[in-house]
Amino acid sequence: MPAEEGAGYWKRLLTRLDEFALWLVNRDELGLEVVSESWVTQKFSRYLVAATYFGDGYLWGLAGLALILFGGQKGHGYVLIGLAISIVNIAIFRLVKTIMERPRPVTLSARPMKYRMIDDFAFPSGHATVAFGIAYLIAAAYPDFWWAWTGAYMASLVISLSRIFVREHYPSDVIGGAIIGTLVSALLLPIFSSVVF
Repeated sequence: MPAEEGAGYWKRLLTRLDEFALWLVNRDELGLEVVSESWVTQKFSRYLVAATYFGDGYLWGLAGLALILFGGQKGHGYVLIGLAISIVNIAIFRLVKTIMERPRPVTLSARPMKYRMIDDFAFPSGHATVAFGIAYLIAAAYPDFWWAWTGAYMASLVISLSRIFVREHYPSDVIGGAIIGTLVSALLLPIFSSVVF
C-alpha cells in the first residue's frame, strides 16, 4: 500500500505541475500579445527598440564610464564589482538557457521579428538579468542618491518591457531574469566588496 500511495502522490504532483505549466504558457502568450500589440507600446515603438539596443550593454557601459571619470576611488571599485557581477550573471543566464531550452516567441510565431535574435533560447532574459543585477548594485552602493538607483530600476524595467515588445521574450522570461540578476548581485556584492574595498 505505501508504494501505491507514493506513486499516486507523484502522479498528482506531476499533473499539478503540468497544469501550472499550461497556465503559465497561456498567461505568457496573453502578456506577449498585450505588450507587443498594444496601441500604447506601438506609439513608443522606436523608443522600445532603442531600449533593447541600449540594454545590450551600452547603457551600463556609459554608467561605468561616468563612474570611472567622476566617481573617485569608490566609483572605480564599484565599476570593477559591477563588471564581475555582470560576468557571473551572463554565465548563469547562459547556463540556465542551455538547460531550459525554451524557444523564443518569434521562433513560434509567423509574425515578423521587430529585432534580431541574439541566441536561440528565451528563459531567462539576459537583458533583464544583467540590468536588474546592476540596478541592485547601484541601489546598494549609492542608497542616498535616490535619483541614480530609481533611474537604474526604471531603465531596467523599460529594457525588460522592450524585450517582450520585440517578441524575443515572454513576461516570465524577464521576470525570471530580474529575479536571477537581483539574487546574484545581492549574494556577490558583499563578497566582492570585501575584496575590492
